[in-house]
Amino acid sequence: MSMHITSENFVDQVQRAKGPVLVDFFATWCGPCKMMAPVLEELEKSRGDILVGKVDVDEQGALARQYSISAVPTLVLFKDGREVKRNSGFLPKEALERFIDEG
Repeated sequence: MSMHITSENFVDQVQRAKGPVLVDFFATWCGPCKMMAPVLEELEKSRGDILVGKVDVDEQGALARQYSISAVPTLVLFKDGREVKRNSGFLPKEALERFIDEG
């Protein structure tokens, strides 16, 4: 199950994590975000090498501004606490796997 990420737990959940963390900046009203949710769930089930976290941009506006999120969904890949790659918009599972593997 995806981690619910907030400004309060971001450092512990993402920046101090060992290995890759994929953070989904989303909004509950966003159509492409709703399409992305089952793809992320499938990814979590099929890959044990990555953690998935979700940031609701409406609830966590300061965090969204800190990472210059201007569109949702935006996926940000962190490795060992550092941002290495990002993508805005929907990605099918195969493209999401490539996004992670090439990050």
